Amino acid sequence: MEWYLVPDLVFNGETFIKKVKVGSKSICLVGQGGELFALGAKCPHAGGDLTQGWCNDGKLICPLHRYSFDLKTGKGSAGQNDYVSSYPVEIRGMEVYIGVTSFWEQFKQSFK
Repeated sequence: MEWYLVPDLVFNGETFIKKVKVGSKSICLVGQGGELFALGAKCPHAGGDLTQGWCNDGKLICPLHRYSFDLKTGKGSAGQNDYVSSYPVEIRGMEVYIGVTSFWEQFKQSFK
């Protein structure tokens, strides 16, 4: 796994939704309830930009068709049968890092 610094962000516990680019990925970074969550930024249903959505009851809501995704796991709500990728987040001192596993690392892990 490779860890990427999120530039120009100091997490102070405030609520926010922001699109960040780490490596080759567009990530929806969410500050909610004093925690940080990192999810894929594109809704798998209709391609909506999840950073334009909002949070409700621990879920990120897509602005296009109101599909919702769990902030911790990325799993879609019941009946959706879809998900967005979720990424680990670490706060190191005053800096925020997002961990991204490459396709090949994920592929190799699937055979263990």
